[in-house]
Amino acid sequence: MASPVRVNRYRCLVAEVLPFRALHYELASVGSLTDVTAPPYDVIDEAERAGLMARSPFNVVELDLPVSPEPDGDPYARAAELLEGWLLSGVLTQDREPTIWALTQDYTGPEGGSKRRNAILARVRVTDYGPGQVRPHERTQPGPKQDRLDLTRATRYNLSPIFSLTTRDAWRHVEPVTAGAPWAEVTDPDGTVHRLWPVTDPEVHDAVTGELAGSELLIADGHHRYETARTYRDEVGGEGEHEFTLMALTGLDDPGLTVFPTHRLLTDLDSEGLARLREDLAGPFQLAEVPTGADPDPGGLEATGCFGYVDRTGARYLLELRDPGTLIDLMPERSDAYRTLDAAILEKVVLEGMLEMTEADVEAKKGIAYSKSVEDAVTRVETDEADAAFILRATPVEQVRAVADAGETMPPKSTYFFPKLLSGMAFNPLS
Repeated sequence: MASPVRVNRYRCLVAEVLPFRALHYELASVGSLTDVTAPPYDVIDEAERAGLMARSPFNVVELDLPVSPEPDGDPYARAAELLEGWLLSGVLTQDREPTIWALTQDYTGPEGGSKRRNAILARVRVTDYGPGQVRPHERTQPGPKQDRLDLTRATRYNLSPIFSLTTRDAWRHVEPVTAGAPWAEVTDPDGTVHRLWPVTDPEVHDAVTGELAGSELLIADGHHRYETARTYRDEVGGEGEHEFTLMALTGLDDPGLTVFPTHRLLTDLDSEGLARLREDLAGPFQLAEVPTGADPDPGGLEATGCFGYVDRTGARYLLELRDPGTLIDLMPERSDAYRTLDAAILEKVVLEGMLEMTEADVEAKKGIAYSKSVEDAVTRVETDEADAAFILRATPVEQVRAVADAGETMPPKSTYFFPKLLSGMAFNPLS
């Protein structure tokens, strides 16, 4: 049971960010944090899961993406059983004193260039959405929320941090500790180097708590987990650790904070459908042909509603919306920030207007898939894995915040915050 020291002083403030008694791997038992950490659960397929398990039988994927050994077994009960066993055997250990963690991520983004992103791992009081509290920016789906809720009920831990952006930056309070050797260092398959330092100084804790008390929190990655935390809080009721959730907090002004685009692939179009789509695109969009072999990348375009397009017939275009004023009529109930989003324009004008796809179709990935790079998207079209691809520009962080400030949520996959946070760095107890 966590100590209530310094908790009540900040109950009335906007954001309550506190240290936590982390459950974490005992490095002497597992050898290296590299062998037991994993990417976020929702990007792991069966082959990658098997590869992670081959590294170590104690890899966090056994907890965060559990599979029962019995055909009709309960995977969530399996995760809880393993967690308890690893704790009893010394694979996991729990800190006696509250700690926050400094995290740096040195990475090369998809467009090249080396950067460092800084974050603070801490527990944050769960609140409702709204001004001065926590802001979401993407729509969620019921399936993943139920999955994360079942896992939380069984384990009673947050197994991976939610990535949130703060309007005030507390990194300067923990930065001095990063001059020393890290507690652990992990290089992931993308080449990102993750380094962790535990910070036990109560004065630093107070400084971080006080600095972030006046901050709004914008969820960058982990919307399903945050909504799970709200549901779990209400389900348990009363006061306690279940009123908090684990977050990695990065300032909006952090020099290493970048957002990359996620491109759309169409996977259910025959030749007639492709021909009709190209014809329809010529109505609302100006089409400029791109030479064969050149990528239809709209990254250098600045007008509202610009996309790259390629399909399996070899067609390659840059698209630019002819009349952005039509967006007001198409999305009259939306804010300017929302209706000028490339992802929203594509969804409304093309997916819904031309292909008659519903919001439910998009959320169920019916006829649509996603790609993280222009090269991958084009290759998947050229190899007939997809019928066509729309290449998007990155959404500026300022626009992400503006949509959230308007109380709106973006279409799925509107943002791609890179690098991803690892699961297995530290777990937050909920009881």
